[in-house]
Amino acid sequence: MSDQQSSTPTPPDSVRHGAGMRFLTQTDLEVPTHQIVAPDGSYEAAAVPALDDEQFRDLYRWMLTDRVFSRRMVNIQRRGELGTFASTRGQEASIIGSAFTFQPADWLFVGRAWTPMFMRGASMKDMILFWRGIEEGQKAFAEHNCQIAISIGSQLPLVSGVAWGMRIADNDAISVAYLGDGATSTGAAHEGINPAGALDLPALFFCQNNQYAISMPFTEQTGANTLAQKALAYGLDAIRVDGQDVLAVYEAVSKARERVKAGKPVFIESVTYRLDAHTTSDDPTRYREDNEVEAWGQLDPIERYRSFLKKEGLWDGIDHDAIVEEIEAEFSAALEAANAFEKRNVSEMFAHVYQEMTPELRRQLTEFDDLLDRQQEMYDYIEQRPKG
Repeated sequence: MSDQQSSTPTPPDSVRHGAGMRFLTQTDLEVPTHQIVAPDGSYEAAAVPALDDEQFRDLYRWMLTDRVFSRRMVNIQRRGELGTFASTRGQEASIIGSAFTFQPADWLFVGRAWTPMFMRGASMKDMILFWRGIEEGQKAFAEHNCQIAISIGSQLPLVSGVAWGMRIADNDAISVAYLGDGATSTGAAHEGINPAGALDLPALFFCQNNQYAISMPFTEQTGANTLAQKALAYGLDAIRVDGQDVLAVYEAVSKARERVKAGKPVFIESVTYRLDAHTTSDDPTRYREDNEVEAWGQLDPIERYRSFLKKEGLWDGIDHDAIVEEIEAEFSAALEAANAFEKRNVSEMFAHVYQEMTPELRRQLTEFDDLLDRQQEMYDYIEQRPKG
């Protein structure tokens, strides 16, 4: 616990009797945006993180994985094989650059970031099952210290709670939240971030500012110039980073993780853009202009990183088409396995409420089974979801 928290409260030491009053405004705070590779592909060699050639190539492969997975999931949703899906196209540098820094023991609570879960061993099959509403997918994620939050911002109090437990247990790990700009407008953001700052918890809040909370633009969500500056009010350190620059994101999050491990929680604003709809249920043409999307498309994070790899002489060791083919095959196999998943049974409404079914739930299940036995026609109104 910091000296400030443990000491006896004292009056402010900056009182100036008779001095003119001055407002503290946003113009008093300069918030720089960290960048290594510029949109035109230029960079200073000395600023490049100290990764080896294989790590540089792995970053590219995982960015492609993120893009291919989003494309395939949107495609099967359009065929009626998913209820909905939230694409991450355009946010690959933000997602992969950050995830490349985390360790297996770190807990990840994600909002819109699926590939970090693949990077630590979760399968595409389980991700497909999750998006079909099947509990086994969520259970599998927990085995890899990661969970998905659908309700906006709901993971943030959990992040601080887990971080508090880590500090008490003296664990050599941190608790990580992936959140969007919209989540910062929820009450849960205050409930989750404030304790982290007050208690110096080992928590890292990685906010992907993709410019829209569904249809609400960032500029209408807050009067603040940046999201990073909000962290200061909670006692957190902050970084604002170009989320289209995978190397800048990697460096920012890597250094932030070290700071968190040293006992200081950090908030990161990664400035990025979702090129696709908020979800497949959304129509973004109703609230954003085509020229805006095209302008951000010119900042494609994969294209920017590809230019870096070419200038570094690393592109010759990458077979783009072969990587895409491999990811496509992995997805196809995962989809086949997910499609083979057995039909659901109505008893599962009772079986998955608690780890062990309570006597009251057993009574309800017995009563429900008896009802179905007596009135078989009720099955005509029960959808057992043949695709899960």
